Amino acid sequence: MTNTVPTMSGLNTPLTPLRFLERASEVHPGKEAAVDGDRRVNYRELAALATQLANALRASGLKPGERVAYLTSNSLEMLVAHFAVPLAGGVLVAINTRLAPAEVEYICDHSGAKILVGDSALLEALKDSSFQTVGEIFEAPEVDGSYVDANPRYETLIGRGDDTPIAWEVADENTVITINYTSGTTGKPKGVMYTHRGAYLASLGNALTQGFTVDTRYMWTLPMFHCNGWCGPWGVTSVAATHICLRAVRGDDMWRLIDTEKVNQMSGAPTVLTTLATAGEAHAMDRPLSIATAGAPPSPTVIRAIHNLGIEIIHVYGLTETYGPYAWCEPDPSWTDLSADERAVKMARQGVGMVTADRLRVVLPELAADGTLVDVEPNGAAMGEIVMRGNVVMKGYFEDPERTEEAFAGGWFHSGDLGVMHPDGYVQLLDRAKDVVISGGENISTIEVEQAVVSHPAIADVAVIGVPDEKWGERPKAYAVLKPGAEATEAEVIAHVKTQIASYKAPREVEFIDDLPKTSTGKIRKNELRDEAWGDTKLRIQG
Repeated sequence: MTNTVPTMSGLNTPLTPLRFLERASEVHPGKEAAVDGDRRVNYRELAALATQLANALRASGLKPGERVAYLTSNSLEMLVAHFAVPLAGGVLVAINTRLAPAEVEYICDHSGAKILVGDSALLEALKDSSFQTVGEIFEAPEVDGSYVDANPRYETLIGRGDDTPIAWEVADENTVITINYTSGTTGKPKGVMYTHRGAYLASLGNALTQGFTVDTRYMWTLPMFHCNGWCGPWGVTSVAATHICLRAVRGDDMWRLIDTEKVNQMSGAPTVLTTLATAGEAHAMDRPLSIATAGAPPSPTVIRAIHNLGIEIIHVYGLTETYGPYAWCEPDPSWTDLSADERAVKMARQGVGMVTADRLRVVLPELAADGTLVDVEPNGAAMGEIVMRGNVVMKGYFEDPERTEEAFAGGWFHSGDLGVMHPDGYVQLLDRAKDVVISGGENISTIEVEQAVVSHPAIADVAVIGVPDEKWGERPKAYAVLKPGAEATEAEVIAHVKTQIASYKAPREVEFIDDLPKTSTGKIRKNELRDEAWGDTKLRIQG
């Protein structure tokens, strides 16, 4: 049969999450879009703010493909940036607010950011930084709309814009929309590139998985800088739901907003669940509330406490390189016939690929003779590395083709997570292949911590591993060898590390030992240290 469909039929409209805000402003213009302190905007106003800022960025000289960095908490300004920067043709670089000044400087320089917008306290810490490409820095307003320092103000930046319409579209859906920096095994952050197509599909996948609707009131306990908030600024907007901004995650503030703003959905690392469950204001819910949490499941104690409050937990799994959640432990109807303990075992797994993702595979370390990946036996016992591919996997690492090629060996993205494939096709994580600790949802490179520890004048050698932590999931622990005749205390070493890298990356404890266990070739046997720290625990991933 001859194909009679014309080439330019309009069937191939490029996908972009910009369309979500355009649609929400057209279909639900008066619907409450965002709440940030006393500030409230509807979707007509949110679209207008994004348009004004996009025009302002263009007026400031931003060219297509150039980067704009944001170092801000979960605020209306950060939400607007997720639409305004790509609407202007730029690329958003949302930076982790917990990083040390030198790390922020590196990210701005490596990404080539032209403009930096940041919270006052965070900009103050950067006053001695020498940026290579940042030409202008603007202070974002506080939650009450005020400004603290004498920096050029965000209102000055946005004042350069107007309401000239800009089409909510892109010419090529594979162009980069954001770059998210994640810690890697080399210590230096890697710039993970998201595309318009990937962000569009990941947003819809999360909206479907978490059950977002127009009635959703989503509280931002997940940082918008982390995987672009799992694509939440776009996903929540896709259904014209309401964003409830929260600038600092504290138990009392979470419960205040849950009660006053009628929050019914949120996301976060297991530590957020712990903070919520242990807050003095915690109380049983009289209406539905669900929380999506990622990585390994929280401790049974926390799960029990959350369930006792009448809150549903949605367990998802992914990485920065997969736009956040890639898989979820999708309940099967047959599980309702299982006992509570049997069902808990099933739900502790990372599960299957979400509807907009490809499937998960667990593969052996060695490739087949033809260069393809080889799957482990799906028996729930044979361990291998978890790999992914598809529309919600990154485009690559920015300006790093070598590590991009390495990450996609065999045509699939290598997560660095070790797990098993169960007979029913559900994946379960057991350990990590990469030297990365995930603490409170943040990636911490053990190599970076080791470099900071060994820079102490009394330390001769060190190895850092992740150890279980009831609140944070994992925390780094350092095993240090002192130089002959040198002395140092645990407190001194930890204090020194905090002068070198972000404080949250510092080891929780430092154990001084005579020698590190090593192979005959001198490689440190971290597996022995992990065996000692984790004991007989089968599950060795707890972030």
